[in-house]
Amino acid sequence: MRWVFAFLCLALSAASSAQQYPVKPVRLIVPFPPGGATDIVGRLVAGKMQEVWRQTVIVENKPGAGTVVGTDAVAKAPPDGYTLGVVVTAHVINPSLRSGMPYDTLKDLAAVTQVSVQQLVIAAHPALPANNIAELIELAKRNPGKLSYATPGSGTAMHLSIELLKTSAGIDLVHVPYKGGAPAQQDVIGGRVPILLDVLYAVTPLIDAGKIKVIALLGPERVSKYPVVSETVPGVSALSIVGIVAPSGLRNELLGKISGDIASAVKSSDLTERMKQLGMEPVGSTPQEFDALIRAEMEKWGRVVKASGAKAD
Repeated sequence: MRWVFAFLCLALSAASSAQQYPVKPVRLIVPFPPGGATDIVGRLVAGKMQEVWRQTVIVENKPGAGTVVGTDAVAKAPPDGYTLGVVVTAHVINPSLRSGMPYDTLKDLAAVTQVSVQQLVIAAHPALPANNIAELIELAKRNPGKLSYATPGSGTAMHLSIELLKTSAGIDLVHVPYKGGAPAQQDVIGGRVPILLDVLYAVTPLIDAGKIKVIALLGPERVSKYPVVSETVPGVSALSIVGIVAPSGLRNELLGKISGDIASAVKSSDLTERMKQLGMEPVGSTPQEFDALIRAEMEKWGRVVKASGAKAD
């Protein structure tokens, strides 16, 4: 009976500790530099959780290696709930795209919740002599290996979706990866790179200001006034996912507490409306649901990597 009593005491202590969380500042690692799409989401979530938890939530930007640098910092942090990380679609692409990963995506990280899903856009400098996907393909075929496209990083959904387009349409475009969306945007606006791949909400102000133009969205079906790539090239589509992960080994009670708090804020608070206004679709899933999505997306993008022959830049 003693061991039963001891077990109950430990269980009650763990539950109590989870309910009191957090008792000190929480670190949220964003694997991109400030100013880009992922940083915007991270700061929105951090700001809201600071209100909910009544504790400081510090956003720490750690860009590099297609999100691997930032996510590695999360994987190697103590599993105490005080280091969380923002992940995007690159998180599920990297295992098949990069050799020698410093962490195991499934074993070293725990899924917390999917925050949102959002549209990706192929945009261009206004001077590019192509206004839709058909014209872009024709232009690329006339100029093989001469047109370049900028993305927020190697291994992102933006990178792989264009690699898939290249394979499907038989064209040759040159990838120019950046450490985040903001510097990629600036080089396209400045005319140094003609084509931009990014999250739609992050570049909407640039579109509205006429600094870049929309070629097409990459979603599986049309949801706005803009055409989608798959209308011209069937089978080429992608969406951007954003979620939160933690180091593996986090106690179930604490994982449930963190996931539940963030998911509730994402689904039913002023954060929900703010995200929708910016063009994000809030999700707020359970750890189990997000883990299942990660595994399914890893398998899907693994097939894309293999078919396209894409490599990390």
